[in-house]
Amino acid sequence: MKATIHITLKNGVLDPQGKAIENALGQLGFDGIDEVRQGKLIEVALSETDPKKAEAALTDMCEKLLANTVIENYQIQLEDEA
Repeated sequence: MKATIHITLKNGVLDPQGKAIENALGQLGFDGIDEVRQGKLIEVALSETDPKKAEAALTDMCEKLLANTVIENYQIQLEDEA
């Protein structure tokens, strides 16, 4: 089973990297950019075949290590590898 975890800053949390990207895009001539927020994408290959157990394990990983839940949100997507 394969999991993709999207980690983003919560609304209201300053995003200096996103602001730097936004400014660079403007300097490169890209118009109409209102806001850029950057995040992380983590891919995890799991040997677990039960989706509920896999999601529980991934949630535990996010809560303990992968995401700073004070300032970040995370979303988990599971895929069966066929």
